[in-house]
Amino acid sequence: MRKSGVLMSVTSLPSEYGIGCFDEQAYKFVDDLKAAGQKYWQVLPFGHTSYGDSPYQSFSTFAGNPYFISLKDLIEEGLITEADCEAAEMVGHEEYVDYERIYNGRYKVLKKAFANADLENDEEYKKFIDENKDWVLDYGLFMAIKDKYDGAGFSEWDEEIRLRRPVMLQKTKEACKETTKFYCYLQYLFFKQWAKLKAYANENDIEIIGDIPIYVAYDSADVWTNKELFQLDEENLPIKVAGCPPDAFTELGQLWGNPLYNWEVHKQTGYKWWKDRIRACFKMYDVVRIDHFRGFDEFYTIPFGDEDARGGSWEKGPGMDLFHALKSEFGDMKIIAEDLGFLTDSVRDLLKQTGYPGMKILMFGFYAGSTNEYVPYNHVANSVVYTGTHDNETTYGWYNSLTGDNKNMVDTYLSCEDGKDVNWKMIKAAMGSVAETCIIPMQDLLGLDNAGRMNTPSTVGDNWKWRMKKDAFDEELVEKLRNITEVFGR
Repeated sequence: MRKSGVLMSVTSLPSEYGIGCFDEQAYKFVDDLKAAGQKYWQVLPFGHTSYGDSPYQSFSTFAGNPYFISLKDLIEEGLITEADCEAAEMVGHEEYVDYERIYNGRYKVLKKAFANADLENDEEYKKFIDENKDWVLDYGLFMAIKDKYDGAGFSEWDEEIRLRRPVMLQKTKEACKETTKFYCYLQYLFFKQWAKLKAYANENDIEIIGDIPIYVAYDSADVWTNKELFQLDEENLPIKVAGCPPDAFTELGQLWGNPLYNWEVHKQTGYKWWKDRIRACFKMYDVVRIDHFRGFDEFYTIPFGDEDARGGSWEKGPGMDLFHALKSEFGDMKIIAEDLGFLTDSVRDLLKQTGYPGMKILMFGFYAGSTNEYVPYNHVANSVVYTGTHDNETTYGWYNSLTGDNKNMVDTYLSCEDGKDVNWKMIKAAMGSVAETCIIPMQDLLGLDNAGRMNTPSTVGDNWKWRMKKDAFDEELVEKLRNITEVFGR
């Protein structure tokens, strides 16, 4: 069945307190999607973000981002006041997130809510902790110890706690009991509020497409508590790390720095950790997009300590063995495979065996002539088409950077010699694709230039900040999107 939706980070929603969250603006966004005839809301990863504020680097693959907790809900519950929020000075700029301001203000307010909560008599909270005890207590302790070490990564902690020696671990648990409880409480609030919002979306026939990175961050509760699942040495330092080799766009390659999985150990456990991860994902989302899918076939390994990715090499991943294990546990799963970049025949074969839809990025379709798999007439039904992703320029930004034959091809294909309304012409080309699913970034619907770009890969300091102005997704835009959606049978 042909469907469409919108890519919009929760952080980019309008809000009174500096960053998008699970407040009334999120519910309004669901209403607007429904009115516009959409069936999907695709979000970026929900993890508790670490340094650099990237949703693809988080302190836990299971925990949610405390920034998403609606402060207005907490005001209504009497846990905090509007004066508390105003005193924390979180408002900032309406068109971008000031993460430093949010970090300095948000936790002050959340700690007040924690201090005012009666958790001893909150049966819902107790039930949440019991149902999530396999990860939430370790996560809470990890974050509490980070606070004790002024935010330092766990590789900088004292050896006995870094290596989780039992006696010191027990002493630390006791010393950090209250702070651990605070971070567990934040997860309780996050998942309670998200469950309510997701239920509202589903009731209005909107499914949530989630997004998970293939790798986890080195400085995470996942690595600290499960060192045997990763390629670490006796000191819990990585032996090799993740990245991408040099190519036409990056002379030095990409050095991501994530620890690599010890796939042999995962196999010996029946892929238990991956099963737990996927189970958690499908509690949060209706559909799951897995980033860097090719890493399950082969993954690029870079010796720890190298300054760039040139000295790396390829190793074999788990392949279908992992997906057979997941299917035996969960049956058929709604998964989107991010299969972008340089693809080998073995990667294509793995994708075909799983049956998962891959991704078609329209911006990539106007290079290298008629054999390009991203040009609309080469699309296949079992795929998801995008004008661009969070890692790309906006359509206007991309078009304005085109020159020569590439620009001529776009102008001819889309009939847009002057560039006017190129965003809508790209949207129509995507909607008209044979691909069963079409997802449009909110920035392209709004016709923004690169000031609205979400992320520029391999850069730090100015990413993940864009926010939509309040009421920008207005009735006129909703109606226009609905008409196009209906014309193209979605």
